[in-house]
Amino acid sequence: MTVTTGKDTQTTDTLDFVAPKADELAALLVGHSRPPRPSALSASMTFGWRAMLKIKHVPEQLFDVTAFPIMMVLMYTYLFGGALAGSVSSYIQFLLPGILVMSVVMITMYTGISVNTDIEKGVFDRFRTLPIWRPAPMVGYLLGDVVRYLIASAVMLTVGMLIGYRPDGGIVGVLLGVALLVVFSFAFSWIWTMFGLLLRSEKSVMGVSMMVIFPLTFLSNVFVDPKTMPGWLQAFVNNSPVTHLATAVRELMAGNWPAADIAWTLGWSAVLVVVFGAVTMRLYNRK
Repeated sequence: MTVTTGKDTQTTDTLDFVAPKADELAALLVGHSRPPRPSALSASMTFGWRAMLKIKHVPEQLFDVTAFPIMMVLMYTYLFGGALAGSVSSYIQFLLPGILVMSVVMITMYTGISVNTDIEKGVFDRFRTLPIWRPAPMVGYLLGDVVRYLIASAVMLTVGMLIGYRPDGGIVGVLLGVALLVVFSFAFSWIWTMFGLLLRSEKSVMGVSMMVIFPLTFLSNVFVDPKTMPGWLQAFVNNSPVTHLATAVRELMAGNWPAADIAWTLGWSAVLVVVFGAVTMRLYNRK
């Protein structure tokens, strides 16, 4: 082989290079085993970890599960406590489990906002090409948000204890109440994943979410006993999923076992997952 450098010409030994044939190249590729396809659990946990990393890089996202719950507890306790129960210490026993339910249910809407944001950025196009379990990205969002629900619950219970809340059910009753709340919130979040895929912008998702969440949470027994409400309103409140959930959490933390309300809450959770989970995946596959 002849090499020319500037004006000088140098001669080196001849090097023979023969390109591999197509069948030889294919044999080389086949000889290397592919990595195993991730399981459904592994893929879902990976996407859940991705949601947590987003919080790590943008910690301001935790304001809605820290500052917001604290504000809700203090504001409603001191604003309505004296008027509705005669004292703050009496009202906090009734209010805290209810306001806990209300706050966690309200922050479920951020699941839909996260989904819509990733769609707008084109990230979902990449997810759909990956050889993974199809619902894994959606389940991952929800698993990441479960951590947010737990943080919000811990913050609110801590603030409640500081201002006088004393759960008669002890640590077991509190854990059972929070576990039931997390199960329902996980199921309820599927509504917002559907809207995240269906609507065009995150502002639209937030607007629709508020229209659904505010009536559903305020028209319940979170703040007061529905016995004081008009008959037509009682019919709605007593059959609301938020009412069943708030009653179940309140009674569990009080050391009781409200079997009927627990059954209603788990039933509502199953219906939400079956209905909105199916619609979400149908939209996701067609997106």
